[in-house]
Amino acid sequence: MEYDSISAADFGASLRGLGLNLLVWDVMAQVAFLETVFGMKAHQPTQDFAILRYGDQVFQIHSDETYHSNPLLALVSETAPRGGGIEIRLYDSDPDAACVRAERAGGTILQSPTDKPHGLREAYILCENGYAWVPSRVLSAG
Repeated sequence: MEYDSISAADFGASLRGLGLNLLVWDVMAQVAFLETVFGMKAHQPTQDFAILRYGDQVFQIHSDETYHSNPLLALVSETAPRGGGIEIRLYDSDPDAACVRAERAGGTILQSPTDKPHGLREAYILCENGYAWVPSRVLSAG
């Protein structure tokens, strides 16, 4: 799919399965963070919206202003961190490298890279919007 030129109507009609859309204070700042820390690719980024691609996965970010008539905006704090209770897991990201990049990009490391008993090395990184990004990789067998 050509995400750089697809129309909003065609993009919306193409969505299937489980979708992720994050409301953010500043779309361009969030795009820069995700590209820097996780190597994501942004398509059609504007002050209001961007399509983000992580490997084969696609999701969206919208500015608060685009949700002016959406009932969800009334539940979103203007100042408090967002995303409490949700982990956005990125299973193909090196947590050690992501933490180094996140610190340079203004992220907060909630948990340094740690080998977990469920077979993953993972870290918890909080972006300025308060979403918890969890870069993870499989531990080596042995």
